[in-house]
Amino acid sequence: MKDSLTQQKLRPPAVPLIACDPYFSVWSCADKLTDKETQHWTGASHDLTGLLRVDGDVYRFMGKDPNSVPAMEQEALSVLPTRTMYRFSAAGVELLVTFMTPTLVHDLSLLSRPTTYVTFAVRSTDGKQHQVQCYFDVSGSLAVNEPTQKVSWSRVKIDDLRVLRMGSQEQRILERVGDDLRIDWGYLYLVSEDGAFVTEAIGRRREAVASFSQKGTLPTDDDCSMPMAVSRNNPVMAMQWDFGAVGAESVSHFALLAYDDLFCIEYLHRRLLPYWRRHFKSGVAELLKTAVAQYHELAEACAAYDAELMSDLVQAGGQEYAELGALAFRQCTAAHKLAADVDGTPLLFSKENFSNGCIATVDVTYPSSPFFLLLNPELLKAAIRPILNYARLDRWPFPFAPHDVGTYPLANGQVYGGGEKTLDRQMPVEECGNMLLMAGALAAAEDDAGFAEQYWGLFTQWAEYLKDKGFDPDNQLCTDDFAGHLAHNANLSVKAILGMKAYASLCARLGHHEEAAAYDQLVTECVQQWMQAADDGDHYRLAFDQPGTWSQKYNLVWDSLLGFNAFPSEVVQKELAYYKTKNSTYGLPLDNRKEYTKLDWIVWIATLTPSIEEFGELMSPLYAFVNESPSRVPLTDWYWTHTAEQVGFQARSVVGGVFIKLLADPQIWEKWVQRAQ
Repeated sequence: MKDSLTQQKLRPPAVPLIACDPYFSVWSCADKLTDKETQHWTGASHDLTGLLRVDGDVYRFMGKDPNSVPAMEQEALSVLPTRTMYRFSAAGVELLVTFMTPTLVHDLSLLSRPTTYVTFAVRSTDGKQHQVQCYFDVSGSLAVNEPTQKVSWSRVKIDDLRVLRMGSQEQRILERVGDDLRIDWGYLYLVSEDGAFVTEAIGRRREAVASFSQKGTLPTDDDCSMPMAVSRNNPVMAMQWDFGAVGAESVSHFALLAYDDLFCIEYLHRRLLPYWRRHFKSGVAELLKTAVAQYHELAEACAAYDAELMSDLVQAGGQEYAELGALAFRQCTAAHKLAADVDGTPLLFSKENFSNGCIATVDVTYPSSPFFLLLNPELLKAAIRPILNYARLDRWPFPFAPHDVGTYPLANGQVYGGGEKTLDRQMPVEECGNMLLMAGALAAAEDDAGFAEQYWGLFTQWAEYLKDKGFDPDNQLCTDDFAGHLAHNANLSVKAILGMKAYASLCARLGHHEEAAAYDQLVTECVQQWMQAADDGDHYRLAFDQPGTWSQKYNLVWDSLLGFNAFPSEVVQKELAYYKTKNSTYGLPLDNRKEYTKLDWIVWIATLTPSIEEFGELMSPLYAFVNESPSRVPLTDWYWTHTAEQVGFQARSVVGGVFIKLLADPQIWEKWVQRAQ
């Protein structure tokens, strides 16, 4: 077992444990799993407890309580794309704990399952046999928004499975809207395979832990004092496995955690079911049976998937880049919810975590798009489809693309900047450019513009908007809206120019050759004008009218990735040379105005470099930030480059942009896209 897990170099600021969607998401925000209680990505307590009893002595391997129980020695941690693994030791035994969320992105049904497996594998390391029992519990806090809310519980008979269920008393389905929120409807499940070696109980954590510590067993009776507030005696669902006499050969058992949210999203005033229910029409019972039956098959599949993706990440950018990609993987998927439209069409809804809670935000999907372009373009279609369907309704009055379709989990119309009622704080050039670039990238990934053709009227309208307004943007916001309004934004102009180039490429694929030629000519003219307007000697400006300024031109990355080659190579070379003079301790600042930066954009800038060595020069400070940041939260993408502290944002899907370096290798890109087809 020891050879199967070595300590990774990266110290994650937060470690993904359960990573299914914006609500079912549990993290460890400490160096050791026993240093702090586990929590939801918002910071609210979502506590799990793990204890191991060895020859009558009890040790703690998960959670900070009971602090009277000594903690096992944590010897290793490894975060891989679909799995997090810890290795512990105490009293002559070794324990390997694996959290596995089978997010095999090419399989939409599997990706959408709200399930995470927790495996406990034990072996003796001192040549002796040891009597070992393992305890694991999950708190009712996972089923409520606030700990003062009450939960109820029950046992469920599903064939021979051991199934415990817990949910809020109120069941306020899709009633709460906002950012810093947890789910308080639906039901949390704890499941184990059947056998004489496992027992289960539902009740107060204090009593369950005391019984296990003293006798190695759980209370024989469930607590009937329900409903019970989570803040009162912390009701838990607990399981205990008797490993028997454990020798040098590893013995393992697993638990399955699942969350049935019933309805998951409201889209244009229609309540949608989670996508997994398309394949499990009889509901959660069928899901749980299948998930347990497929455990060994999925464990092998996840191990193979992790190994292959990590190998590609190392090949593309080196070991540090690979570890960053692994940490970003489940954060990206878990910031989304995959739902089924009324006709079964997949719709992927992002949540703008710790930003403003918007749902299906275009300029959040844009930075995360490399993840989906690489691993499953169908998911990028599913992510922009809600915007496209909304934008062609009469209720959207503007000639540019929307910013969002609501506040999570209600996708009933744009709310940012006044929504449909005002132009205030809209992002017209930003969102038009984003949508056109993503459509162009989709066509490149699949060698087919059929998806764009379905919405051709919108894409044509947005290209015409950029033709009129894009080259020299008015005073407006871009995706970096925290920096405020800016007129004549040179990087935003790059996005508009490349957005029009993407439209020209779509025209060419669809046989609209006159339009393609006209937009190609326009792009050529705009590039020459841009080089003159933005020129500031040894670099290009933040804004056309602001000499002595600079900014990251991260939007340029699509020019090479999509083979447009609209900008001369000298533009990128000049910018990269200048960035080397501005690189800070923990990364390249976003521009000259502040010392903060964006994690995703740094990787995009690094992808512009011509060699893996130069890629590493820009990535190493970013890796140092992740490794040394005092802000112990799921990856923040907005931080200070001189202190490594978080400015804002955490657990956002935009970290999917880390995978953009793999798009620069045509063979790797094609291989993963083919797997998803």
